[in-house]
Amino acid sequence: MVKIIVCAVRKPGMSFEDFDRYWREQHAEVIRSVPDFNRHVRRYVQCHLAAQDTPFAGVGAYDGVAELWFDSVEDVVRAFNEPRYLEVIRADELKFVDLERSVSMITEEFQVI
Repeated sequence: MVKIIVCAVRKPGMSFEDFDRYWREQHAEVIRSVPDFNRHVRRYVQCHLAAQDTPFAGVGAYDGVAELWFDSVEDVVRAFNEPRYLEVIRADELKFVDLERSVSMITEEFQVI
């Protein structure tokens, strides 16, 4: 199993609150609405920043992290080449994410504890 980790940066001019709300409320529904993409995905989670008064809080380079699990790298390629992903999900990402400043990586988990 492989996982894509996306460290997301909001679009210039968008407040963090608007980014966070859009991602949680609008984009989550867009993801759910595209079965052609979802059939490749085993799990999708959004990691929203915790309250600013937590011990490790601070202004970082990223506004949130998404994690998507797949059975294989080939499934990653298939998912992100689905026409409905490109037409619906990617179009929605462009509304709130600065793709040029965001970072994505394909990983394999190694559990330590």
